[in-house]
Amino acid sequence: MRVLSYLEDGRTRLGFVNGAGMVDALRALEAHLAGGGSAPAEGVTWFADCLSFIRAGEPARALAASLLSMAPAPAIRALKTVRLAAPLLPSTILCSGSNYHDHNREKAGAPISGKEPEFFLKTADCVVGPEANIVYDEKLTKKLDCETELAVVIGRPGRHIPVERALEHVFGYTIVNDVTARDRQVRRKPDGTTWYELGRGKVFDSAAPLGPWITTADEIPDPQALRLRTRINGELRQSASTGNMIWSCAELIHFFSTNLTLQPGMVIITGTPGGTAWSTDAELGGKWIGAGEGEETLVPAKGYCQPGDVVECELERIGVLRNTVARA
Repeated sequence: MRVLSYLEDGRTRLGFVNGAGMVDALRALEAHLAGGGSAPAEGVTWFADCLSFIRAGEPARALAASLLSMAPAPAIRALKTVRLAAPLLPSTILCSGSNYHDHNREKAGAPISGKEPEFFLKTADCVVGPEANIVYDEKLTKKLDCETELAVVIGRPGRHIPVERALEHVFGYTIVNDVTARDRQVRRKPDGTTWYELGRGKVFDSAAPLGPWITTADEIPDPQALRLRTRINGELRQSASTGNMIWSCAELIHFFSTNLTLQPGMVIITGTPGGTAWSTDAELGGKWIGAGEGEETLVPAKGYCQPGDVVECELERIGVLRNTVARA
């Protein structure tokens, strides 16, 4: 199942992908009830928005699956005719940096790089949806970089979650572009060592495009076997398997749940592979690595993102998240 949010008359509504179409959740439920069908009384509240749907758990998913199998025409719209929003606005985005071997090789390393997950946060204030603009603000940064990342959407609460049970807490998976101000992030000492300022470098308006929808966990039995790609203006900048993560999705869920009780609707982003614009920036310690043996040929960046650039973040079994860089 693919769960989305879309905008209509200034309001956000819940929907489900159905081939090339989209089924509006509440309209499908209303038509079902009007035709004499039955549903739990809580159904209307389950379909109020994506977070309500996630919190409702298996009963809501079962009702949605039933409605999708018999969706009436008034509830269906072509996907290309709707304006998608971010599928949800997470209360917290838990971020893991330096989580791919090749990305660690292409950049200046901080003392903990590759030794433990780099733990930082983004908030709902950073989130924009598909086709929304990524803000280019020269007062903030002149080195705006993009990173395609697999995002884990939590579905069940938990604290100190064991690795072997971690994926039981996943509602589904989506895509986040971890937009980064590199000249705010990367700081170098006179002795050549590097440290990161992960607040100003990572947390700002439009720093977390998210979407285009959430693919539920039952459709992605192994999150470590997905192909990830980034294209900027059609050039292939990143291509890797999520199997190249240093810490798996399950291990990251365990790691973050040591600090916080994970709640439905929280999102964990899992790092990015090599191919970022940072890799071609010698001033910030970048080192171009390129594709590994047998991998797709990558195009090295000639610079950082500029107004007008179109960024496409793709993940197998999920889809493509597309955004355009535009001046503030």
